[in-house]
Amino acid sequence: MTDILVITGLSGAGRSQAADDLEDLGWFVIDNLPSSLIEKVAELASVPGTSIEKLALVVGAGPHQADIVEVIQSLRRSGHRVRVLFLDCGDAELVRRFTMTRRRHPLAEEEDTNVPAAIDAERARLIPVKELADVVIDTTDLNVHQLKARLVDLFGGEAPAPGMQTTIASFGYKHGLPLDADIVLDVRFLPNPHWVEALRPHSGLDDDVRAYVLGQDAAGSFLDRVEELLASLVPAYVAEGKSYLTVAVGCTGGRHRSVAIGEELGRRLRRRGVVARVEHRDLDRRS
Repeated sequence: MTDILVITGLSGAGRSQAADDLEDLGWFVIDNLPSSLIEKVAELASVPGTSIEKLALVVGAGPHQADIVEVIQSLRRSGHRVRVLFLDCGDAELVRRFTMTRRRHPLAEEEDTNVPAAIDAERARLIPVKELADVVIDTTDLNVHQLKARLVDLFGGEAPAPGMQTTIASFGYKHGLPLDADIVLDVRFLPNPHWVEALRPHSGLDDDVRAYVLGQDAAGSFLDRVEELLASLVPAYVAEGKSYLTVAVGCTGGRHRSVAIGEELGRRLRRRGVVARVEHRDLDRRS
């Protein structure tokens, strides 16, 4: 059966770049396909004897995509394995990208408005699609190489990963909330190693910082409760057909507490048999 990936999201957030990257990974990519043709294309790709095992369809928020939610739901009901990748991005960065490329926003003419207003209109139009997404990637702070690495990690395998892929992602609140998180945990209630001179240059990956953070009584009880919560939620998400879960753990700067807690949470989940990867968005930021 053909593995179908629908790539959608905000204009300027990287749909075309993602399409190029997936093509490099061996996906058969069709860009800007009207939603009325998606089911027919999926049917043709699934005919026995065809060589299309991985089909990526790029869709936007234009007038030809008005029924995309119904199409995706129909594909899933018919037994196809359909995943939805939604690319998001902060408004300021989107405006900067359109300014740099001197491109007109696709909805600017349709809505007879400027770029910021067009972005707002598109974001509102895509809310139902985003709610269907299996995975959301925030490209605000990603360069093309980082986006490709993320896509390789998610979709670069020869076969779809079994079960649900869980990501524990640390971040710093001073750098903004991650747009692609399903669950956000705030660990700023723990003492901050930044104010301990000997620990400040180190990170939550270092043993001394890890011992300081995890040695707090509040850290142990917090981790115990979160572990139990996620242990009960993961099977429920799997039963609902969710393919990806991102749990964001935040502290002030994203270097100490969130990193140590994120690593420990990932270790505990893996011990329970959950396929969990850990990443650190702001670990290398210094300001």
